[in-house]
Amino acid sequence: MTKIAVFGLGAMGYGVASSILRAGHTTYGFDVVAEQMARFREEGGAEGAIIDVTPELDAAVVVVLNAAQTESVLFGEAGLVPHLRKGAVVLACATVPPDFARRMERQCAQLGVHYLDAPISGGAGKAALGQLSVMASGTADAFSAAKPVLDAVAETVFALGDTAGAGSAMKAVNQLLAGVHIATMAEALTFGMTQGVTPDKFVEVISKCAGTSWMLENRAPHIVDGDYTPLSSVNIWPKDLGIVLDIAKSAQFSAPITAAALQQFIAAAGMGLGAEDDAAVAKVYARNAQLTLPGEEGA
Repeated sequence: MTKIAVFGLGAMGYGVASSILRAGHTTYGFDVVAEQMARFREEGGAEGAIIDVTPELDAAVVVVLNAAQTESVLFGEAGLVPHLRKGAVVLACATVPPDFARRMERQCAQLGVHYLDAPISGGAGKAALGQLSVMASGTADAFSAAKPVLDAVAETVFALGDTAGAGSAMKAVNQLLAGVHIATMAEALTFGMTQGVTPDKFVEVISKCAGTSWMLENRAPHIVDGDYTPLSSVNIWPKDLGIVLDIAKSAQFSAPITAAALQQFIAAAGMGLGAEDDAAVAKVYARNAQLTLPGEEGA
């Protein structure tokens, strides 16, 4: 049995923590939302304050929103890394720039703590089932120390290199495609509506045709149901696609399709949709074309 703490109990983090707990480890869950911590403890999560349990941890899994939150958890005013025992491992799962991941690895190493650059993909459903894909990079010792966590949460672990940064670079590639696919799905679905193709018929047909994608099959049903409960929110994409474009700029690489998708998510956030599911980007197209999406007939 290993002592593991998960920092960030959002849609992905809660599933990660639940999968680790189900694997038989002593599992702590921490979040800024007290109700999430209480819920996790009710389901079997271990009791204890961060300051008390940190020195006993074998692994800390950081599943927060961005680089700033990751750094705050690790090295902020109440940062955990200075209090971790030597040989413990940090698994950093947020989408961050590769240079940031490399800096975190160096700072952890100075204190004798392993750092695994470990962005995750698969959505909240696969997180809850322990079937995530992990794009990981770090030292052999970091991988070894992280193995109990990886075994519990991942269906596939891609070992991408022996230093941090490579995992985050691959996640940026994934996020480019994922963000573009969501925006393109919304464009195609609403374009179809202008031609008399209903959203439910769009999903039925296109999901069986060459134009489909995992994102289309996962997100388009949210539009059909008129349910924008945030499993992955609109607000994630200005950050993630912004990271992609920052990396592209540093590489002197033009990414015009990414830039176009980013503008649609920025427009959605500007409409007040930032906290809704990212499928709500379809509302940008619907507004511009004066279309009525399912669930909005009486709005």
